[in-house]
Amino acid sequence: MSIDPAPHGASPPIRVLLAEDQVLVRDSFKLLIDTTPGLVTVGEAGAGAEAVLLARRHRPDVVLMDVRMPDMDGIEATSRICADPSGPGTRVLMLTTFDQDDYVYASLRAGASGFLLKHATATELLAAIRVVAAGEALLAPTVTRRLIADVLRRSHPAPATRDLGHITQREREVLTLVGTGMSNSEIAEHLHLTVGTVKTHIGRLLAKLHARDRAQLVIAAYDGGLVNPSTR
Repeated sequence: MSIDPAPHGASPPIRVLLAEDQVLVRDSFKLLIDTTPGLVTVGEAGAGAEAVLLARRHRPDVVLMDVRMPDMDGIEATSRICADPSGPGTRVLMLTTFDQDDYVYASLRAGASGFLLKHATATELLAAIRVVAAGEALLAPTVTRRLIADVLRRSHPAPATRDLGHITQREREVLTLVGTGMSNSEIAEHLHLTVGTVKTHIGRLLAKLHARDRAQLVIAAYDGGLVNPSTR
């Protein structure tokens, strides 16, 4: 597929790889993306291994990845895509049915930058792609609380495995609230801080914990024992 260069002064389109085994669903996503200004589909995969291959070939900005894929599930495919040094800028947005999938925690570990419920609206899908492409994590508080809390209640993750001794007490408080799914404004209100101060703390946490986005901070909160089912 050839992609016309962006007009002078315009931002290049967000390049999306679709990884979905249901053809009708994939075609619907493709039609929506390709008719939306600023977005373009660069490839389509119907299986996990194919998604890994096409991500390496096209280096998309965002991979829209179904959790359940033939021959290699979306978690393993995500892990391989995110670990590939040839495409460090590629972000993965997972598609989940929530009520059926127990893969949220594993997906975050694999490097996913967020989740989109399969019953999301077209507007929500487009917004999610843009959020993830911008380097943010799509972990809306309601989604984080519902998905991760439910998975943790059933999967009983291992005790704390990450040393958080090098972060400050205030950073620890902020990280705990990030792990519970609070937004920056909610954290600011809870801790009586400005939103700007919260953003500063989160920036420092990203650097200290070598996390690439907010999704990995959620993992750090659980790995560090700051958040668990009993604290929810």
